[in-house]
Amino acid sequence: MDQTDKIHLNPPFNEDEWLKLVFLLSDTQNWLNDLVGTAMLQVPMKDRRKLFRRSYYINVNALAHIMERHHYKIPRHPSVSKFTIPVIDILSLLRDAFTAPISPVSGSLNFQRVINTGNIIGFDYNQLPTSFLTVLTDSGGRIITAFPGFLKSQSPLFNPHNLQTYDI
Repeated sequence: MDQTDKIHLNPPFNEDEWLKLVFLLSDTQNWLNDLVGTAMLQVPMKDRRKLFRRSYYINVNALAHIMERHHYKIPRHPSVSKFTIPVIDILSLLRDAFTAPISPVSGSLNFQRVINTGNIIGFDYNQLPTSFLTVLTDSGGRIITAFPGFLKSQSPLFNPHNLQTYDI
């Protein structure tokens, strides 16, 4: 006969309170999801729903990350690549990047899309003007981040001109 040890929690586990907390968190998450959806629908951009496909999409956390780290109006990370275009243009480029070919990111389970926008969209990590956009996604298509220029590689053999890029 198996013997099980009781787990002693301090304070003791209160199932009723825990269930209330789970339902409160669920309701709060649903409310926040509705707020996010409403906020994203306010963006004056054609085909904005294409940013929310099942196979390629952005969530509010990734969008906040991109803006905080890579938008020129936010000075928190001065040594990284920065977009110098309006937010709506960034979202339009993210939407259009869906059609670009994907390639695996070396040393990770993520994928990248690199597009040449044809216009300067910001500056890369070397502080040089660039028309290239890199979008990183996970294996499910969730956008993790996006930035002007190319992915910085640890390899000395890295040559961005060897990447498969897509012109939009």
